[in-house]
Parts: sequence; structure tokens; C-alpha cells
Amino acid sequence: MGLAVGAAGAALTRAPLRARSETSDAQTPIRLGVASYSLRKLPRADAISAIQALRSPWVNIKSFHLPYESSPAELATGRREFENAGLTIVGGGTITLDQDNDADMRRYFEYAKAAGFPLMVIAPTPQTLPRIERFVADYDIKVAIHNHGPEDEHFPEPARALKLIGNMDPRVGLCVDCGHTARTGVDVVEAIAEAGDRLLDMHMKDLRDLATRESQCIVGEGQMPITGIFKQLSEMGYAGYVNLEYEIDADDPLPGMQRSFAYMRGVLDGI
Repeated sequence: MGLAVGAAGAALTRAPLRARSETSDAQTPIRLGVASYSLRKLPRADAISAIQALRSPWVNIKSFHLPYESSPAELATGRREFENAGLTIVGGGTITLDQDNDADMRRYFEYAKAAGFPLMVIAPTPQTLPRIERFVADYDIKVAIHNHGPEDEHFPEPARALKLIGNMDPRVGLCVDCGHTARTGVDVVEAIAEAGDRLLDMHMKDLRDLATRESQCIVGEGQMPITGIFKQLSEMGYAGYVNLEYEIDADDPLPGMQRSFAYMRGVLDGI
């Protein structure tokens, strides 16, 4: 797997990555990125090559590829590897922020600062949100609350978080996960519309059965209303990223991710 992905990435580096991406995505305002969690079983170098093969310059980095335990120098090195490959770091996470104390909070904001994250996708608790808001102001790093479906005791669907952040700093917002949102029985398109300008990030996935987590599939092969989602985002003038979070085929995710990108680009071309 690693050799195949590496070869694909090496071939792509002969042409500027940004130019290749622009031919696919620049005709629409929707920017398709990659959540590196999709590539969690690949070492950083192979994950970077896989993202290059997807022809997207935008990446949300999970700690598998920039570990929390890294020193500032190690984080700087890892950050340069992404950037030198022509990738733009648009965020990091999901990062759990469930400890309501300054020391723990500062650790993760310092990590995000060193890693070059303009935004953190987070899993907080209602109790930690006021402290998070203060750190957002101190560090000027946006946070987007990720909903995790019926299993999430705090934020199963986006509306639960939206109720708590309405009067907070505008840099405190939502990361709507389409799959987890659908599994709560909520209409994903409506949830996106309700989020409005609090929608700062998105995780895209598809499900053959919108109620069943284990039915995740290649985007376009399930029941997710992809066209409706993209139309709603376009109508809103959404300025963030739609990051593919491909949780299946962990040992060999690239083929399914490529087909998912092809489908999403096709939908965008038709809008």
C-alpha cells in the first residue's frame, strides 16, 4: 500500500498540486479537503502522498500524523512536510477538550499553534465551552464543535451545540459531520441551514442506511443527500471546507477516497 501511494504522490509532484486542484474545484465555491483521519493507518509521508493523489491541497490533520506528544521542533518539521508537498493545513482534530482547567486547555491550543492549525475540530463538553471561548480569544484559533451521533452524550446533533454558542465569540462554531448527523434522524440539509454562519467546518461521509453507522460506504453509493448538501452550502456562501472523512477500508482507503472525490466533483460540476 505504502509503495503504491508513494508512487502516485511522486508522479503528481511533477506538476504543481495547486494548479491541478484548481482545475477540479475552483469553478465552485465549495472546497473539498481531506480529513487525515481517513489515512490513519498510513505513516505521515504516505498520507501526504495519498492526499496528493486525491488532487486536493487542503488537509485537516489528525494526531496520527502530528502526534500530541511531539516537541515544538517535531511539530514544525511535520508541518513543513505537509506544506512542502503543496498542501494547506486548514485545521486539526478531532481534539477532545473535556478537562475544565487551564493547563489541559493550554496544552492543546499550544499544540494547535505549533502545528499551524487555523481551526481546531473539537469534542468539548458544555462545561468546558466558556473556558474554550477564552482560549479562542487568546490564541485567535477557531474551534468547530464536532457532533458524534447518538453515542455522543453531549453533542449528538449540531443543534445541541448551536444552542450553547449563540452568544459566544464568532470563532466558536460547528463542524457538522454528515454521517453522524443523519444517524440521529435529523435532516442534514436543514441542520446545515440552521447552523448558518456558525458552520466553520464539515466532515463528509456517506451511509447506505442513514440510521446505521456500520453502513458507511463510498460517497455517492449511499443515501446521503450530497446534491442537496452542496446546494445548501452554495446558497449560504459557505467559506469553509468540506473534508472527506472516510472511515472504512482503513488498510487501503485511497481507491474508495478517489471514487468519493470523483463523485463529489461530478455533483459540484452539475450544480
